[in-house]
Amino acid sequence: AEAAPPPPMDLAPVGATILSGRYPTRFGFEFTPTPGNMLRVVSRLTAGDPNRLRPPVTHFDTVPHDQLSFDQMGMPPSEVTIAELLRERGYHTVHIGKWHLGGTGGMGAHEQGFDESLLMASGLYLREDDPRSVSAKHDFDPIDRFLWANMKWAVSFNGGARFEPDAYLTDYFTDQAVEVIEANRNRPFLLYLAHWAPHTPLQALRDDYDALSHIEDHSLRVYAAMIRSLDRGVGRVLEALRENGLEENTLVIFTSDNGGANYIGLPEVNRPYRGWKITFFEGGIHVPFFLRWPAVLPAGRVYEEAVHHFDIYGTAAAAGGAVPPADRKVDGRDLVAFITGEESGRPHEALFWRSGHYQVVRAGGWKLQVADRPEKEWLYHLDEDPTEQANLAERHPEKVAELRRLLAAHNAEQVEPLWPALIEASVSIDKTLREPEAEDDEYIYWPN
Repeated sequence: AEAAPPPPMDLAPVGATILSGRYPTRFGFEFTPTPGNMLRVVSRLTAGDPNRLRPPVTHFDTVPHDQLSFDQMGMPPSEVTIAELLRERGYHTVHIGKWHLGGTGGMGAHEQGFDESLLMASGLYLREDDPRSVSAKHDFDPIDRFLWANMKWAVSFNGGARFEPDAYLTDYFTDQAVEVIEANRNRPFLLYLAHWAPHTPLQALRDDYDALSHIEDHSLRVYAAMIRSLDRGVGRVLEALRENGLEENTLVIFTSDNGGANYIGLPEVNRPYRGWKITFFEGGIHVPFFLRWPAVLPAGRVYEEAVHHFDIYGTAAAAGGAVPPADRKVDGRDLVAFITGEESGRPHEALFWRSGHYQVVRAGGWKLQVADRPEKEWLYHLDEDPTEQANLAERHPEKVAELRRLLAAHNAEQVEPLWPALIEASVSIDKTLREPEAEDDEYIYWPN
C-alpha cells in the first residue's frame, strides 16, 4: 500500500520524527546538527560566489560562545524511541546507517534503544581514489567542496572505533541488513536501515555507472547509478525476507527524508513539484511512502490522505503490540488501521513544518507557508493546484488568517530550540544551484 502525501522534510529532524513519533520541535530539535566550522566555510564560500545575489545571513557573532558541539546536538535521551518501545516487547533492535541525532550524553543509537548500531561514521561511499568508483564533484556547491575535503569512508559499531567497510557503502549496508534478517529469523526484530544514498558527495560504483551509458549528463548518470545500487539493496532485503519465510508477516516501510536538493544541479529530480530539499514547497516535502505487509495490507492500494513520518512510529508500535508513552503528546498514528478501514476519517486534520521563522501548515486541502525573510506568505489550494503555481494569499486573506491561527496554536505547544540557527541560506525555488540567481527569482531563506 502507498500512503501519500507528504512526510516531513529534511535531514536529521526527520530521523528524530521517525524515532520519537513526535514533532521534533516538541523537544527542541528544530535545526539540523551541523559543525560550526562547516557552516563558517560554507557561508564564506557562498558569500564570495558571484552567481549568488542573496548572501547568507549569519549569526556567528550573536550566539553564545559555549554553543553545543556537533556531537552534543541531538535527540534527548528522555524521548522514548520506537526501538525502546519494541525492545520492551521482546524485539531485537538494529540500526544500520545514518544517525545524525547526537553522539554523546546518551544520544547514540546504541544508547537510544538499539541493541546493535552500525553507524555511518563519516560520508564517503568508497575511498576517493578507489578505481571501483565514479564521482561527480560540483564546484558550484560549497557544501560539496567541504564534504570532499573532510569526509572519510568509515563506519563504527555500538560507539566503538571507526573502521573501513569492505564494500561500497550502499551495498555494505545492504549486506549487513541481509545478515540481520538471517540472524533474527526466529525472533521478532526491528531493523532501522537508514541508507546514506543518494546523498552527496555523489559517488557511484563504476559497474552501476557503466550500466547507464544512455544517460549523457555525467552528474545525472552518477546520481542514477547511486539510485541503482539503492534499488538493488531494497530488492535484496525483500528477497531475504522471502528466503527466510518472513515475507508475509513482516511490515516493511520505505520512505525518503526529503525531496531532491538544488545543490546537486539536476533540474528534473523533483518534477512536477516546485522547490527542493530545505524548502517546504512540495519538491522538498512530498516524498515516497510505501508500506508492505502481505498478511495484512492488500497490494496496490493507494491511501490519499496526508500522512507524516511520525506515523511510522504509530504504525510500527501498533504492529508490534506496543503502547506509546502516555506522559507526552505522541503525534504519530497507526496508518494500517486507516488503510484497512478499521479506523475512519483522516489521520491528521493539520500538519506542520517549522525551521525558525520559516513555517508551514497544511489543513483541509490548503497549505500556507510564512517567512520573515523574505517577509511573505504563500497560500496554495493543493486539491486544485498540487504543484503550487498560483499563490492565493492576496485573494483569500480569510484563509490565510484561519491557517495562521492553526499555526499559532501549534507553535504554542512547541519548545525553544536546544541550539541556535547559525546561518540562513537562500534557496531559489525554481532553479538549481548550478544556475545564476536573478532578481526576480522566487526564493526562501532557510534558517539552520
